Amino acid sequence: MYPIIRSKEIGMEENIEIVDALPEDLEASFNSLDYEIPNNDRRRIAGFLYLAIGIAALGLGVFASDSPLVNNGFTYAGIGVLCFAMYCFFASASTRIDEIQALGIAESDVGFTAGPSSAQMMWRGWGSRPVWRLLLYSKEPQPKNRAFVIVDAVNGQVVEKLVEENPEDWS
Repeated sequence: MYPIIRSKEIGMEENIEIVDALPEDLEASFNSLDYEIPNNDRRRIAGFLYLAIGIAALGLGVFASDSPLVNNGFTYAGIGVLCFAMYCFFASASTRIDEIQALGIAESDVGFTAGPSSAQMMWRGWGSRPVWRLLLYSKEPQPKNRAFVIVDAVNGQVVEKLVEENPEDWS
């Protein structure tokens, strides 16, 4: 039943079971079906921390400038950290559209019923705006059409789309 492995170091025979299986943390059937994509509004927490540090550094640079422990660098650092805090607030757009809603939006925009499809969260532009990148195939047994659609995850608008006949041969 089990292969016998001869150990040269010990001089003994031992039975070792060889198992070809995924570890439990990678096995999909053990996980919950509900998975929630982290929201970008968590960036506001970092923004508030940077805001507090920037105000403290700027305050030290302005009000404690006569101290031998504080120089003009505190003022410049405070301004820099405050600018980064403003960027964190700018880049913290809340994700309001989940992947199922994005699939419905894309399906209504491409003009065919979606069969096999895939959704991926990505971020776009300087504001790091969350968008869904979707690949859709039509619902026939051998899909006739395919589409690549980018849906804004904040307001649900289609940002880009490419619809074409399926060039793949699935026979």
